[in-house]
Amino acid sequence: MNLSKKLFQGLAVASLLLPGLSNTLPAAPIPAECKVGEFVVGCQAYTFNRFSVMEAIEKTAQAGGKAIEFYPGQKLSADQPTVKWDHNAPAEVIQKVKDQLAKFHVRAVSYGVVSPNGGAAEWRKVFEFGKTMGFYSVTTESVKELDVIEKLVKEFDIKVGIHEHKKRENDPGYKVWDPNYVLSVVKDRDARIGACADTGHWATSGLQPLECIKILHGRVVSVHLKERKEIGKEIPDSVYGTGASNIKGILDELKRQGFDGPLTIEYENNWENSVPDVTQCVDFIRSYSAK
Repeated sequence: MNLSKKLFQGLAVASLLLPGLSNTLPAAPIPAECKVGEFVVGCQAYTFNRFSVMEAIEKTAQAGGKAIEFYPGQKLSADQPTVKWDHNAPAEVIQKVKDQLAKFHVRAVSYGVVSPNGGAAEWRKVFEFGKTMGFYSVTTESVKELDVIEKLVKEFDIKVGIHEHKKRENDPGYKVWDPNYVLSVVKDRDARIGACADTGHWATSGLQPLECIKILHGRVVSVHLKERKEIGKEIPDSVYGTGASNIKGILDELKRQGFDGPLTIEYENNWENSVPDVTQCVDFIRSYSAK
């Protein structure tokens, strides 16, 4: 047993004896075999939303990804298009997805964006689903339910990342687009609650993604990594290294911060045939790590 594993197990035991220690206990790390170079790399299944969960897993593997973040509501398979995949899935459906993940050597690392309306009972169901699937994190925008969420984070040892969509000019109540706001609502919470950094939506909102990552230092749980051609415009994604998002700078900063969560490629372009583009994005990260 290596030293880091002994340390993690020691902290886990100590947290049972000293309840206050659970505020700083990290979630179990994602296995090293999920890495492409220095980062855990995979796809947000929404990249393949024209297809089924089963196809999204296969396409992630075809692109070279080792991990996947599911989203609620995707159809299960081409032959079962009316069966939807989410935290209400019965055991037999969960097993089918697990079998597909094993077949293509892809690990399910996260789930979202999920914002259930069923209160504490449904949030518990989300976390029970996460434990069954072995998720590292859950992605949400439900900042008003953080009291409920925080209790479940401590109980299940699953991280939570606050996601952001673009700024809504006609909805001043929508604040999670701003990394300063996200930081303000997570900074005094359990250390396992932070941000799911969506570099594309930040760019659309007129923000420099690299600066947003810096603002959230130490609180980046996961990343929806997107490359945008221009800052401040809602335009389709492009292959890493061909736009204005400074993907290399973002990777440099994440490395500096000691980020160990998943980088999921959420490629919102070329919907019917995006695997070649996604493959280039995976290769960009692989080449970055090789330098």
